[in-house]
Amino acid sequence: MVRVRITYDCDVLVIGGGIVGLSTAYAITRAAPGTRVTVLEKEPGPARHQTGRNSGVIHSGIYYRPGSLKARYAVRGAAEMVKFCAEYGIPHAVTGKLIVATDRAELPRLHALVQRGRENGIPVRELGASQIAEYEPEVRGLAAIHVGTTGICDFVAVARQLAHGSGAEIRYGTRVVRVDRRPERGVAVLTASGDVVRGRVLVNCAGLQCDEIARLSGDDPDMRIVPFRGEYYELARPELVRGLVYPVPDPAFPFLGVHLTRGIDGGVHVGPNAVPALAREGYGWGTVRPRELGATLAWPGSWRIARRHWRYGAGELRRSLSKRAFTEAVGRLLPGVSEGDLVPTAAGVRAQAVLRDGTLVDDFLIREGARTVHVLNAPSPAATASLPIGREVARRALSAL
Repeated sequence: MVRVRITYDCDVLVIGGGIVGLSTAYAITRAAPGTRVTVLEKEPGPARHQTGRNSGVIHSGIYYRPGSLKARYAVRGAAEMVKFCAEYGIPHAVTGKLIVATDRAELPRLHALVQRGRENGIPVRELGASQIAEYEPEVRGLAAIHVGTTGICDFVAVARQLAHGSGAEIRYGTRVVRVDRRPERGVAVLTASGDVVRGRVLVNCAGLQCDEIARLSGDDPDMRIVPFRGEYYELARPELVRGLVYPVPDPAFPFLGVHLTRGIDGGVHVGPNAVPALAREGYGWGTVRPRELGATLAWPGSWRIARRHWRYGAGELRRSLSKRAFTEAVGRLLPGVSEGDLVPTAAGVRAQAVLRDGTLVDDFLIREGARTVHVLNAPSPAATASLPIGREVARRALSAL
């Protein structure tokens, strides 16, 4: 019998150089020193998509169902992220935030958030209408809650530090075009440049492309990424907002609504809305990729979402196409804002996992195959929760070794 000797380039091969992929690499080398990790990222640098195109908020975990991965990892991750930023000198601040009810119909949902926050171990202060001005003099509402553990940071700088601290080999500008997975041997990945990279275990942290990578590896994820674009404005008069101000979210959707976020740089971001993107990386209406759009439209879950939530979607679309409508939405929280105060800025795209029946996956989703670990749903608050997510994915990858 002839035994074929395989030369591996690494023990664990991570696809995706966003904050989750880099946190996974960091966690693997911390938990098992000497483990060889290679990260493949198609962009020329880290954190170019969801990580680098969000509000920069360290979420408290108040929104998420008690006991869910989002709740557990966000609460734990928020504290760890603040500590990580402090340790490595990364710009951050624990600012707290207001969640404001502007309509009587929102008051029961606001009270439910108070209860959820307490179940998740998050300190919450309830405010009457007159107390809102203590925190935000220009904001108006019927009632609000103050969540003290919310913060802001530079998640791109966090990703860079994770990359540096991991000691992993990170190959930027490396797009995966084929995966050959053999359970008895490992995985071999072909890149667009023609290189082959071999590893014992594959970890898929490809974000907007994660379902495609899962299928390339031979695992059927039984979900599809449906991309939703979030459009932002910058507030021309940042003095109108001191910190972070959010509306009461609709529990039927995983989106938090148009909010106001004072960032590390002192500017105030306004947004995002949530409209269907016409490409996985469709950061504007002008970016259309017919193959990707066709795949989204061919997924039965996409049509079921549209039928179920068309009214909500129509409102989001209106705010995308009409600056006046967007301004009106902001004006419910901040009456002093005008159209001239809103300056367009960079958009983001949320990689939202959708099941065949049209269910929007509302928790982090991590699945395993033979010699593979797939992170299949990691939108917000994944940046906040990236350190505990990374440890969990690392644990599964190391057990597969």
